[in-house]
Amino acid sequence: MRLVVARCQIDYAGRLTAHLPLATRVLMIKADSSVLVHSDGGSYKPLNWMSPPCTLREGTTEDGQVEWTVTNPKTDDTLRILVEEIISDSSHDLGVDPGLQKDGVEKHLQELLAEHPATLSDGLTLVRREFPTAIGPVDLMCRDAAGSSVAVEIKRRGDIDGVEQLTRYLELLNRDPLLAPVRGIFAAQEIKPQARVLAMDRGIACAVVDYDALRGLDDPSHRLF
Repeated sequence: MRLVVARCQIDYAGRLTAHLPLATRVLMIKADSSVLVHSDGGSYKPLNWMSPPCTLREGTTEDGQVEWTVTNPKTDDTLRILVEEIISDSSHDLGVDPGLQKDGVEKHLQELLAEHPATLSDGLTLVRREFPTAIGPVDLMCRDAAGSSVAVEIKRRGDIDGVEQLTRYLELLNRDPLLAPVRGIFAAQEIKPQARVLAMDRGIACAVVDYDALRGLDDPSHRLF
């Protein structure tokens, strides 16, 4: 991973346009070629980013200013970074990440819902568990009865952080023309009122999961092996 602290201006052009005026920011370039722009606030969410596959080209403008251009060959989106000053530039080999270790109940919830996705919404079918993205795996990627993509985030207790996490996945997934439009379902044994309000505001459906009822669907006595 390469981490660059720089005073820079950033412009994003594609299905939408966005402008970040000159300021000091962290530019993160990951081994999977994704590029993320962070400020000193905003928690874990980047100000802007480009998802893989993408290519970073470092060059200069006609007037000699350092310019980074990040392009996505699938979407023609472009992230243009004009660098006024590089304060720090370092690279680090992080090795192979073992992945997020979920607690037993949450992991079992994911397994059960993967086997019975229609308990979340009628007609829902599983595409893949742990669907990979540049910012982490989505618990379940599904399709609804109409064939549209549905991303499911699963928690034991659903709070605002979980909704924010799913929101970030949805923003990324909806940039992929092969998946979009993607809607979200936030599933948990218990969902806090504030999280439910935030999810509703962002167009995310909430599903309260009855763990014991799901375990009943997975009756070992009905298995041949």
